[in-house]
Amino acid sequence: MFLKSIHTSAAIAVLSLLAAPAIAQDTPEETAAAALDAAPVWDGHNDVPIQLRARFDNLINDFDFADTLDTAEGDRKAMHSDLVRLARGKVGAQFWSVYVSASLPEAEAVQMTLEQIDVTKRLIDRNPRGLELALTADDVEAAVAEGRIASLLGMEGGHSIGNSLAVLRQMYDLGARYMTLTHGKTLDWADSATDAPRHDGLNAFGMDVVREMNRIGMLVDLSHVSAPAMRDALDVARAPVIFSHSGAQAVNGHARNVPDDVLARLPLNGGIVMVVALPSYVTEDLRQYSANRAGEEARLKALYPGQPDQVEALLAKWDAENRAPVSTVSDMADHIDHIRDVAGIDHIGIGGDYDGMPTGPVGMEDVSGYPELFVELARRGYSQADLEKISMRNMLRVLREAEAYAASQAGTAAIEYPAGKPRDEGA
Repeated sequence: MFLKSIHTSAAIAVLSLLAAPAIAQDTPEETAAAALDAAPVWDGHNDVPIQLRARFDNLINDFDFADTLDTAEGDRKAMHSDLVRLARGKVGAQFWSVYVSASLPEAEAVQMTLEQIDVTKRLIDRNPRGLELALTADDVEAAVAEGRIASLLGMEGGHSIGNSLAVLRQMYDLGARYMTLTHGKTLDWADSATDAPRHDGLNAFGMDVVREMNRIGMLVDLSHVSAPAMRDALDVARAPVIFSHSGAQAVNGHARNVPDDVLARLPLNGGIVMVVALPSYVTEDLRQYSANRAGEEARLKALYPGQPDQVEALLAKWDAENRAPVSTVSDMADHIDHIRDVAGIDHIGIGGDYDGMPTGPVGMEDVSGYPELFVELARRGYSQADLEKISMRNMLRVLREAEAYAASQAGTAAIEYPAGKPRDEGA
């Protein structure tokens, strides 16, 4: 009877344990919050500088960057970025893009890039409580520790150097820490993803641009370049490359995104894809919809030449019958999943492209939305350590490795070309 009582008590105890709630686990919200507190977002691409030019002609002495919600005017929506929303978005480091149009003559592009570097530095100087210029990985860590957003400069497009490695070196000395090899146009030395190719990637001068960037410690950014140019750059690069704002082409087939064979090479190179938030690069259904709408518009213009009112009315009817798909935070997370599956968790970052697009996905319309993405990733099983890598630690490693390679080249002579000579296909 005594033994039976023991067995009965033991059984009750086991049943009680089974019935008791499991040890409390952190919620996805708690996991994401802990990760972003430990390693706030290092965003790869933000276009505030060109907004300052387009909206204010770079006259910013009276510009209030604490809150830009009042910048809407006419059809132009308010800016996506300000200090309040960057704080809400848990942004700790930011590459500010000193982009200028690739349509400019090269001499004008160089001058305008200098002006954009100037206005960005002045924006940083005018907001010392929120922003701090960063030139190195150590600078980034120090700024974050002080509660400021580490502010780095990135050039978007090789047209900004005017076919000159001397200009490239001077841009680095002025603070530029990455250069996207092309923007929307093919250059004398590099093919764009969204323009007719001329070089099947990079020509000889283009490969020397990559080598010189590695030598001086400037990050090679492969967003916007053609897939063959990506492959050529990876053949030449001796330091990690970045994609400052791109997605996975297997998830969304846009030419601006990264094909799987390139993703598969990132572990050997050490590079990183900073996943973009631009809806038409994120959501494949939206990309298809946009192409269909463009096709319908072209068809209507061919059917009704010289009748813009008829075209407008019929296109409005098509719009009413064909609603645009919605881009979501989950769609953006799908890109991260795919890059993790092909390249690994060590090769993912975040590159929103805010203030360079009409809006981000629903829930991430502006820079305040990054926590939503990290909660979604935590729901999918990403650990706090994984999230910290994606938010900041992977990019910190990439910059440190680029700095280490440049340090190893100290004393190596600069790559030289004759002054003023064109860098054409035969270079």
